Order: sequence, then structure tokens, then C-alpha cells
Amino acid sequence: MANSVNDKSIESLISASKSLRFLGDNCGLAIQWLEDIVEYLEDNAVADDRYLSNLKKSLKGLRELQDGEGKANLDGGLLEAALEKLENEFRRLLMEHSVPLPMSSSSSLGEQACIAPSPLPVLVIQKLQAIIGRSIANNRLEKCISIYVEVRSSNVRASLQALNLDYLEISIAEFNDVQSIEGYIAQWGKHLEFAVKHLFEAEYKLCNDVFERIGLDVWMGCFAKIAAQAGILAFLQFGKTVTESKKDPIKLLKLLDIFASLNKLRLDFNRLFGGAACIEIQNLTRDLIKSVIDGAAEIFWELLLQVQLQRQNPPPPDGSVPKLVSFITDYCNKLLGDDYKPLLTQVLIIDRSWKHEKFQEKLLINEVLEIIKAIEINLETWIKAYEDASLSNLFAMNNHWHLYRHLKGTKLGVLLGDAWLKEHEQYKDYYAAVFLRDSWGKLPGHLSREGLILFSGGRATARDLVKKRLKTFNEAFDDMYKKQSNWIVSDKDLREKTCHLIVQAVVPVYRSYMQNYGPLVEQDASSSKYAKYSVQTLEKMLLSLFQPKPVRYGSFKGRQTSGKFNNGVTDLRRTTSAVV
Repeated sequence: MANSVNDKSIESLISASKSLRFLGDNCGLAIQWLEDIVEYLEDNAVADDRYLSNLKKSLKGLRELQDGEGKANLDGGLLEAALEKLENEFRRLLMEHSVPLPMSSSSSLGEQACIAPSPLPVLVIQKLQAIIGRSIANNRLEKCISIYVEVRSSNVRASLQALNLDYLEISIAEFNDVQSIEGYIAQWGKHLEFAVKHLFEAEYKLCNDVFERIGLDVWMGCFAKIAAQAGILAFLQFGKTVTESKKDPIKLLKLLDIFASLNKLRLDFNRLFGGAACIEIQNLTRDLIKSVIDGAAEIFWELLLQVQLQRQNPPPPDGSVPKLVSFITDYCNKLLGDDYKPLLTQVLIIDRSWKHEKFQEKLLINEVLEIIKAIEINLETWIKAYEDASLSNLFAMNNHWHLYRHLKGTKLGVLLGDAWLKEHEQYKDYYAAVFLRDSWGKLPGHLSREGLILFSGGRATARDLVKKRLKTFNEAFDDMYKKQSNWIVSDKDLREKTCHLIVQAVVPVYRSYMQNYGPLVEQDASSSKYAKYSVQTLEKMLLSLFQPKPVRYGSFKGRQTSGKFNNGVTDLRRTTSAVV
């Protein structure tokens, strides 16, 4: 019943506006008719002068009303009131049928993907079109468009609000590097896809349905305003902010993520925002894509130089795997993986085409291989940089094992080949043997049995020899243990194997020595000075060597960047000219 009343109200308002419009439009004919009468009366002297004068005054007043601000008063203001009521009804119809999507911020977008804004009922669209028709007849179309854009853009914003898009407002000054907003970039891709494929797609179709009778330019212009006001520009500006952030290797991966999202939506963008009315969206999108491609290509081609520049830095004092080595091996594997290699290849192809240069896939492969060769040269340089030979051997063992263990079975490992991997495994074995021989392997030599077998010098002499040799052993052990307690073997398997080899080299000899000669000193008042360690304590201490130190992770936003990883890769925040 309510709908029928509304229908009659709309029909009455439209009829009234038509009638008032008819009167207003035909007022000029009435004035022309009166002018003809006045001219006739004057020519034929039919009326007296007083009557004719009053008639001319009335005619003059009508002309002023028609030509001036008083024109609207010809209908007593009824037309204006009728049109305003129509526009209010236009707003009511839109708001009544514009309902935000029932989304939850805790729900995944995969679950939301099946939800799409409900289209306006056909009857409602017909009513809106009827009101638009009257607005056009009275030169008030812009008013209806303004109302439509306001209501529908507000509806889209309300739908997106549940997704918590505050991160879109982050400025370049609010984060130090891409890592501080890494999680937001992943969200950005999902949110942008959802907004384009569901929300803006629905608005695009609805604008066409409501304004199709007027023409393409009108409804496309209407959609462009809705898209801009509802948030598409904020999405694009966030991507642009990422491209303007400081350079580091991780940023390359994030730029490729942004490129993947935009490339996935390329056809949708061209269809929805390809019209002349969306020129601002087009320009910002093109600018974003160019910045993404330029930035990604620049970081990739600079990476080899940055690895080479690290060669002048000292190796880690604990003999561990430099962050540069662990980072680059993992990083290059990601670049060659199924997720990033196609994207990087496409980016480099586009970059080269802009420079009128050809790109072949072997360029990417060769560049990655050159980076790994640079890593190998860095390691050779660092191995020679240690003053302590044992630490140098431990470092070499660590890093050759890392290259073998972390590249075997990977895309990069396959590219380097089995012979390359086997070579690094053999180097690991070699340096492990040399390390053990030249450090812990020397300890058993301090527990010599010479002169003790027959107690040729008597029990007191034997006791003195045992004390002297245990003291020498303890001092050598303490010195070596103290020094190597600060050394690190990051790989758990390699660490456990190395510790067990040390135990096998030291503990059996120590156990046998103490079983045979320990009683000579254990009864002495100063026995603890010489029989300092039990066999169990010694073994436990050796098995605890080379443990990685706990790493404290602070807030990315609060972190002060030094411009470099700790003995790792420079984070590429300098321009090429600055590096050179």
C-alpha cells in the first residue's frame, strides 16, 4: 500500500511539474499575443488612452518577469517546489535500497567473494529514470547526479569500512622501509581485488542501468565520481607510496607483489576505468605501474653491485654465516621460484622495451649466477681475513655447508648443478677436518703417558707429572673453550655433528687418562686444582658449544635503520650514483 502511495505521489509530482513547465514555456506566447492586441488597438483607435496605458504597463511587467529573476514567480514557485520534492524522492529511493555489504573484518575475503551488492529492483530503477527525465526537462540533471554519487559512493565506503583500510592513509614519513608495512601490502592486493571485482563492478553496472537513456558520457562520468570518492584513488596512492619508500632487496619482492595484483586486474581496470571520465584514475594507475616497474628493475640490476661492495666489510667475529650469504641464497631462490620468476621476467621485459632493448630469459639467469659467484668470492676473501686459523676454518666449514645444504634441491641448486653442490660439500668436510685437527685435536697431546707406565721415578714423581700434564690440559681446554664459546654454528645438524666429533677426539682420551692416573692426584689436598673436570662435565661442556645467540626482534616502526644488514647486504637505499 505504501508503495502505491509513493507511486501516485511521484506520478502527481511529475504531472504537476509538466503542467507548470507548460505554463512557463508558453508564457512567451501569451506576451506576444498581448503585444499584437496592443498594436491593433493603437492602429485602429479602438480603446481610450487610459485603458491602453494600463495595458502597456501590464505588458511591461510581464516582460520583466519573464526576462529577470521574477521568471520563477510566473508559476508561483510551484515548479521549484515540485522539482525539489522529486529530488527528495530520488534520494529516498536510493538510500532505501542502498545497503552496505554485511561483511566482517574477521572473515576472510575468500568467504566474502560470493557476496555482491544487490542490484536495485527494476521498478525502483524505472522510478529513478522517470525523475531523471523531469530533471533533464528542467535543466536540473546535475542535481540528481550529485545525489546519486553521494549516496552510492557513501554506500561503497561503508562496505569497505569493515575491512579496516586505515593503512591506506599511511604516508611516506610514517615508515622507515617496506618491511614495516609488509603485511599491509599483502592485504592491499586482496582488498583491491575485492573492491574492483565486486563493489566497483556492481556500481559500474548500476550506473549504466539508471542513466543508460541519457548517454555513455553521463553514466560513465557518474561512475568515475563514485569510484574516486569511494576510495579507488586511495588504493592507488598507497601503492605509489610503497614505490617511493627507501630501496632495499625486500622491496623488490613487494613491488612484484603489487605488479601481480595490478596485472591480475588489468582487464577489469581497462573496462571499468577506460573511459574519458576516468582520466584521473588512468593517470594514477599508469604512474603507479611505471614506478613499480622502474623500481623493481633498478633494485634487481643493482643487486650484484651491492653484493660486491660488501666484500670490503670484515667477516662476522663469531665465524657464523653472514646475513648477506643466508639472505642472498634465499632471496635468489625466491626470484627463481614459480611465484616471482614469471613476474620478474615480465617486469624486465617491459623495462627493456621502454628502453628499446631486447630481453632474453638468460639475462635473468646469468645475473643470478653472477650474484652467487660474487658471494663465493666474498667468502674466499673473508676466509683469508681472519687472524685466527681455527676461526677461519670454522667460518669456511659453516658457509660451504650452508651453500650445499640450503641450495640442494632448490631451483637455484638445480641451476648451479650437482658438481657445484658436491664441491661445496667436500670443502665443508675438508675445513671441518682441518678445524678439528688444528684446535681440539691437539688437546689429547697434553695427556701424555710418557714416563708414567712403569713409574720409573717413583709414585711422587708420577704424581708430579700427572699434575703438570693435567694443569697444562686444563689451561689449554679453558682457553679454547672460552674462545670458542663465542663462535657459532647456525645449522643444528652441523653443530651437533661437530660437537660429537670434538667429544670423540677429547673425551675418550681424558676418560682413560683419569681412570689410570686420576687416583694419583685425587687423594691430594689440591686435587680439585688438577682433576678440575669430571668426564661428564667435560662432555656436557663440549656438547654445548657453538649455540646461536637469542635474537631480539623489535618493532619495525621503531627500528633505526643503519643502511646495512649486520655484515649483510646493503639495503639498497642509496641511488646508483651514490653507491658508485
